[in-house]
Amino acid sequence: MTMDTDKRLAISLFLIRITVFLVMFMWTLRKYFDPVHAGKLFAKYYAIPGLNEVMIYGIVAVQMVLIFAFLFGIAKFWTYGLVMVLHGGSTFAPLMKYFAPYEGTHLLFFAAWPMLAACITLFLLRDKDTMFVFKAGGSSADDGAQPEKEV
Repeated sequence: MTMDTDKRLAISLFLIRITVFLVMFMWTLRKYFDPVHAGKLFAKYYAIPGLNEVMIYGIVAVQMVLIFAFLFGIAKFWTYGLVMVLHGGSTFAPLMKYFAPYEGTHLLFFAAWPMLAACITLFLLRDKDTMFVFKAGGSSADDGAQPEKEV
């Protein structure tokens, strides 16, 4: 028995969504459990110095809401887009580390590239990502776009 292409695509996108969520969730938990380290990362890589623990916890709370909305496929245009942009920022922020891949643990930074490709894929194919998504009012047009009319 073979599975149709739409079903295989839906399963594939769901698996990508779950694994991107898992990475984002673990990174967010790290900020929660070690806000001092998170503050240093924001200062070093994003030029945002002086964040205290309360500010970090606020960022964690917002990020948790975002990634759980992403996990459940809520407002796909916004959540998939924001996850893509946030991960893109974290991929490009340590740019100099890519030029010295064999120093320390710099080689690990290259793992960000396939995940960025996965985030872009999810964003571009968000209308095909239908498995286990929350649909408000039963509508499939959850990203604000109007469904296409058949001709």
